[in-house]
Amino acid sequence: MSKITVSSKIREWRKLNNVSQERFGDLVGVSPQAVSKWETDKSYPDITVLPKIAELLGCSVSDFFDSDKGD
Repeated sequence: MSKITVSSKIREWRKLNNVSQERFGDLVGVSPQAVSKWETDKSYPDITVLPKIAELLGCSVSDFFDSDKGD
């Protein structure tokens, strides 16, 4: 089974880089409210913005998905 780990990756990156939700939203092209919802698992980013988020975070889109290798 896979689960999306976008929320923790975004939150961790923002804190390490001292970037506000507002600034992160500007960089990705969404509102700060959208970023807040992503970080609290109330919603997930649209698939079309995942490549931009991955670019900012220095990872690949596949890194957002944590799969259990034993399943």
